[in-house]
Amino acid sequence: MSDSSITDRIDPQVRQGLKALHELTGPGGLVDFDIPRQRELYEEMNRAALAALPPNDRVEYEDLTVPGPADGPDVAVRVYRPAGSEGAGLLPGILYIHGGGMITGSIRTDHRQVLPLVEAVDAVVVSVEYRLAPEHPHPAPVEDCYAALLWMSGRASELGIDPDRLALYGGSAGGGLAAGVALLARDRGTPRLAFQMLPYPMLDDRNITPSSQEITDIGIWDRAANLQGWQALLGERAGTGRVDPYAAPARADDLSGLPPAYLDVGELDLFRDENIAYANRLMQAGVPVELHVYPGGIHAGELLAPDAELSTRINGYRVDALDRALNTRPAPGTHP
Repeated sequence: MSDSSITDRIDPQVRQGLKALHELTGPGGLVDFDIPRQRELYEEMNRAALAALPPNDRVEYEDLTVPGPADGPDVAVRVYRPAGSEGAGLLPGILYIHGGGMITGSIRTDHRQVLPLVEAVDAVVVSVEYRLAPEHPHPAPVEDCYAALLWMSGRASELGIDPDRLALYGGSAGGGLAAGVALLARDRGTPRLAFQMLPYPMLDDRNITPSSQEITDIGIWDRAANLQGWQALLGERAGTGRVDPYAAPARADDLSGLPPAYLDVGELDLFRDENIAYANRLMQAGVPVELHVYPGGIHAGELLAPDAELSTRINGYRVDALDRALNTRPAPGTHP
């Protein structure tokens, strides 16, 4: 299928957002630049998007440094809470893991996404600054995220978090890391998680699905970008039999015992098929799953075109799912 026919299928409002991106990067997107320049551009674009938003005094936040993994450095986190909520009772806690293909992104780039999340769900959110590949290949990124989760769980009372309402939230590479952290928490026995929110997660290093062959050159996380991201994270192991499931959760043989999950993905996202397959496997393993596939949707389309009708629906369904999972008390004897 030609790339022009794929572009024609993109939601018209989202297509305008993609066009605006390409005015900054060229039609190939960020992958046409070396990794240091990709990081600079990603920071610049998100800084500009944040500056366009009105000031928000309804959310408080502070930057902290917390213990990292064994044999690793400390980890920077940004802790958000609804303004005035301190001492007002325990709130849900969400570990937020930013995207960026394993090679870009920071707690700064996703600041504009976390602010409305804190308000909408009325939660304490801890955004983690994990080490990036290729300088820090697997397992550094996922272990940094798990270390932040352990700190968050261990300090739940101090942070005003209900330990029974602890969730993961990560999109794209952050979604892959969130899924990996969920596997680590299950296999290491702590902490107990109530939910995992996985928008278009990066799950499978093998790049063998139909959608990974179909979405090749639209200029937003297409095949070339995905190959670059996995190569940075895994080096020569990418695509071989020497990849563990904490790096690529699609490799996991056993998905039982994981927390309930929400996945969403665009019809025209390279991750479409691996996300649908992962959702199906979770359900087959007895894990409650909510899955949305959006016609006309592309990777991160709601960030490129935040005012699009499709973006409003996507964000609304995510908030609704989180609210149901974290702010509705389960009946006795049921999974939180």
